[in-house]
Amino acid sequence: MTSRSGFMSFVGRPNVGKSTLMNALIGEKIAITSSKPQTTRKTIRGIVTRGDGQLIIVDTPGLHRPRTLLGERLNALVETTLGDVDVIGMCLPADEAIGKGDLFILEQLARYPRAKVVAIVTKTDRVSSTTVLNKLAEVGELREWTLVVPLSAVTADGLDEFFDAIIPIMPESPHLYPDDSVSDESVENRIPEIVREAVLEELSDELPHSLAVTLMDIVRESGRTKVFVTLIVERDSQKGIIIGHRGSMLRLIGERSRPQIEALLGTKIYLDLHVTIAKDWQRDPKALGKLGF
Repeated sequence: MTSRSGFMSFVGRPNVGKSTLMNALIGEKIAITSSKPQTTRKTIRGIVTRGDGQLIIVDTPGLHRPRTLLGERLNALVETTLGDVDVIGMCLPADEAIGKGDLFILEQLARYPRAKVVAIVTKTDRVSSTTVLNKLAEVGELREWTLVVPLSAVTADGLDEFFDAIIPIMPESPHLYPDDSVSDESVENRIPEIVREAVLEELSDELPHSLAVTLMDIVRESGRTKVFVTLIVERDSQKGIIIGHRGSMLRLIGERSRPQIEALLGTKIYLDLHVTIAKDWQRDPKALGKLGF
């Protein structure tokens, strides 16, 4: 049987389930998820291998109309990624109407002629089977797709069928990663993302865009591992919100983050969270460079 391997990226409006779908296909949490827009800020590769097929999913920031230099750089990252992948999957939720954001992304897809384009109707668990069928028909009329597939990342309904449908349209190739790989993300990259996810879940809509998180150090001592993480915001008021009354919010963020970091490192840790201010870092080229954007 011919071996097939290839790269795929999901695109779609914020909160259509791109990162959740990636995690569900891999069977392990690789990308952080949140209901907040622009949760994903970098490319993350997740790997699914079954039999002779290997699917490398490249999770990217969402395509959007940028308002800051950070937004421009995230869009540039998406454009570079989409120009290289074999398949682009556009996610369209079954429980939401097709809107201007979807049409904007559809227009952008014409810029990536190398890739095959697949429509993925997500969140099918939220609606009736009749609604799913109607959505599939509506989506099918938007453009000419290589495939149109329904699924639910939450219930796993349609995930196996999705994989089985995607692999045949991938290039003939030996597996590009070892069969037991699930990601090429380093521990050092995953730790700050775990902390950032905790902040996104605990705090208001204002902070996600203004927050960056960076790992400062991991110090392994006899019997204990210390992990030092810095949270960066743009204003004094935001620093106060993250710290909370007498440090209450920072403790809550630590409590939410610690178990996932311990599972990742395979040991108990002491988590040191420090909050600092970098004024308007999203618009500052030097600050963005230091943060890896």
